[in-house]
Amino acid sequence: MSIRPVKSIVTSKPTVEGAGVKLRRAFGFGNTTEFDPFLLFDDFRNDRPDDYRAGFPWHPHRGIETITYVLAGSVEHGDSLGNRGNLGAGDVQWMTAGSGILHQEMPQGDATGRMHGFQLWANLPSSLKMAAPRYQDIKAAEIPERVDDDGTRVRVVCGEFWGRRGPVEGVAADPRYLDVSVPAGKRKTLPVELDRHAFAYVFEGTGDFRAASKPFGVLTEKTDSRAETLVRETTGNRSLVLFDRGDEVTVQAGEGGIRFLLVSGKPIEEPVAWYGPIVMNTEAELQQAFAELRAGTFIR
Repeated sequence: MSIRPVKSIVTSKPTVEGAGVKLRRAFGFGNTTEFDPFLLFDDFRNDRPDDYRAGFPWHPHRGIETITYVLAGSVEHGDSLGNRGNLGAGDVQWMTAGSGILHQEMPQGDATGRMHGFQLWANLPSSLKMAAPRYQDIKAAEIPERVDDDGTRVRVVCGEFWGRRGPVEGVAADPRYLDVSVPAGKRKTLPVELDRHAFAYVFEGTGDFRAASKPFGVLTEKTDSRAETLVRETTGNRSLVLFDRGDEVTVQAGEGGIRFLLVSGKPIEEPVAWYGPIVMNTEAELQQAFAELRAGTFIR
């Protein structure tokens, strides 16, 4: 077994999307080869209704899947095919845009004004880019959770883990999407298939991924007769950790514990032609999609 080293740690950056929603983006709209099959990850946790209530009015998608995970508040959604729904705290929507839809997502805060959640975009292979659109709306109670002997909790949204299988099925990239909580001071090793790209996104507490294969804590060593204290880098809220190759991920939780998403998927390794919410394989396909959008023939 080999522990995955950390390739990079970045903090998600403020950006504005939709009709003026303020959120944080961890990656997206650039070279996402290291995250393949994933294209974009947004953290839309916000406690100010004025920063999110304008929402995401009608807009198109083609060639991708969008995964919305709500922690607090709710998101009302609807599309050009007549689908309607509401995602509440703990719920997940896995939307396969396929050949194309027009939809909208309108966030509503909870009683204290909190609107918390995440959205992940996953690419579709060329063979499925023009497949029929579909939704998988998953209620919180349908998502299995396992608690390990040391108190570690894992909600399995998609994929199989620790004998539990997530309710989302039939996804092209065969991803694994986990919500992991590790108690204070505990060190935990989690399996990740060798042939997958993987990342973690920390949204509560702190922990150490970087030096997970070595002892933790504060080390003291002497250099040129001077005592120097080396403190291992701690990863905290809104940090994205991109892992290199290996078949395990190890984390040491900080004093307040740590909670993070652990996401992995098999790379598609196909050309990407991308503009906004439409992702195809070639520029010609991309231009055709926008021509159909202008002509009113986008929806198949």
